[in-house]
Amino acid sequence: MRTMLLLLFLCSPFAIAQHTTQIDAGRGDIPLLVPDDYQANAPAPLIVLLHGYGSNGVQQNDYMRIGELVNRYGFILATPDGTQETQGRNARFWNASDACCNFYASDLDDAAYVLNIINTVKAGYQIDERRVYLIGHSNGGFMSYRTAHAYSNVIAGIASLAGAEATVAQGAPANPVHILQIHGTADGTIAYDGGDIQGNVYPSAEETVTRWAGYNGCSVDGVVTATLDLDSSLDGLETTVTRFNDGCQPGGSAELWTIADGAHIPQISSVFPEKVVEWLLARPKMLDTDNVSITQHCD
Repeated sequence: MRTMLLLLFLCSPFAIAQHTTQIDAGRGDIPLLVPDDYQANAPAPLIVLLHGYGSNGVQQNDYMRIGELVNRYGFILATPDGTQETQGRNARFWNASDACCNFYASDLDDAAYVLNIINTVKAGYQIDERRVYLIGHSNGGFMSYRTAHAYSNVIAGIASLAGAEATVAQGAPANPVHILQIHGTADGTIAYDGGDIQGNVYPSAEETVTRWAGYNGCSVDGVVTATLDLDSSLDGLETTVTRFNDGCQPGGSAELWTIADGAHIPQISSVFPEKVVEWLLARPKMLDTDNVSITQHCD
């Protein structure tokens, strides 16, 4: 098992069609991608993209291409950077769990920082309170889980690519959260079946999802519902969709997309970004003021 998760990404060849501005949530400028047709009287969804260890927000967006969908789906995208190490590889990281990736024990509350990013965007833009989401890769996936648990009253859903839950199972958060875990079975960095980093364990992809199914009141018996083509380097519909939606509390669900023979940094297909974004946007948070009959799409 590799203990260092340095992620190097290729730049996307596609142009990004929206305008970019910046915000500062206390640690320097953060690129903010805003739809060209944003209007203050029409609240927009917000997605915060959390990079992997050794990467940064811009590189993560170049790799996952979430920003290309800002205009099509009308959401605002923030692409922050983690803290840079002052020793070792001088890599950027998130303090996300005992396993990943605060290797030099820096005193950081990154969940609170992610919340501050969300609140800073809300201060400048009208944001749909029911549709605030996190997408994270590797260390950013770990960070998505940590933030969702700490601020379940704010986060509607997360999508984690090759991340994992906390080392030790926690009590259920105060509010349900929609959870999507995407993981390759041939991941040599964060193993699909679980493992450890410098002696600190992390759970398997399946345990990660079933934990959150339990937190959300869902059945922990998953049902295979579909296959997808998420990795363009693999033939056919290599990804299996397993849902844990039966009996869930309103505003919560859990789903596992297993990429057979998929690597830690899969060669994402052209449909990968839209599948992830559509999954999130179709799953709003239930607020205290909502009637439980609010429509929640699960296609």
